[in-house]
Amino acid sequence: MRYNAGEIITAMITPFNEDLSIDYIALEKLINRLISTGSDAILVAGTTGETPTLSHEEEDELFAFVKKIVNGRVKIIMGAGSNSTQTAVQSSINAQKAGADAILSVVPYYNKPSQKGMYAHFSAIAKAVDIPIILYNIPGRTGVNMLPATIAKLANEYKNIVAVKQSNSDLDLISDIKSHCPEDFAIYSGDDSLTLPMMSLGAHGVISVASHLVGNEMKKMIKAFKNGNNEEALQIHLHLYPLFRKLFMAPNPVPVKAALANIGVIKEYVRQPLVMLDSEEKKELQAITNKYTF
Repeated sequence: MRYNAGEIITAMITPFNEDLSIDYIALEKLINRLISTGSDAILVAGTTGETPTLSHEEEDELFAFVKKIVNGRVKIIMGAGSNSTQTAVQSSINAQKAGADAILSVVPYYNKPSQKGMYAHFSAIAKAVDIPIILYNIPGRTGVNMLPATIAKLANEYKNIVAVKQSNSDLDLISDIKSHCPEDFAIYSGDDSLTLPMMSLGAHGVISVASHLVGNEMKKMIKAFKNGNNEEALQIHLHLYPLFRKLFMAPNPVPVKAALANIGVIKEYVRQPLVMLDSEEKKELQAITNKYTF
């Protein structure tokens, strides 16, 4: 494998205080929780971290704090994507200078580039930095799908393009990526509920939201599958599946923040245009989370 960030990368939420400043006290508690419950790496400033509402200064401060608290215990990956190639290149350079172990770089959103445009975008990033790059393909948010042929072209031409986070329910795409990319190129599921199905087609692990709550159980599922205990892995998946689905009952990360707040890890505040769950939605979420031990 070109770069092994582990099997569970947690796309970490950003805790806020009531005034919507970053809650660094809660953040330290959360980091230690993730490290002790199965996370092999922490993704800072991904979409789950509400980056659309974070300033660049806040992102820099957030990364510096996480790096200090982690202190080498797990890998730290920085979200460094943008729909402007120039901005994405500069963010990637800044992440490398700050000491990120790798970066996650999303397909440009809103402006919907062609496959040639995506290739040019990621080529510019790959040429600008030396650290590992994980591509992030999420058509539901970007409005466009990066095709396996484009992923394969990038993976074959740039050694520092090491993996893809694939948030797409079309599992045939996993087979296409696996068939045409180098053997040491890693695939990560971008959806908790698709982790096991994608692993059956050769995915390495997951960039996860649910691991905020059930990281140890997810680790057991992955290890069981990789050890050939398929039935055990399936039973864990089926046990966790209702939680996987309910954590997306509202825009991410609203439900996972509510669940974490309910067990006293953080306060549930989110920045607009996201809004917190209402009382009925909280009851609906609680009905599911009561079935698990966090």
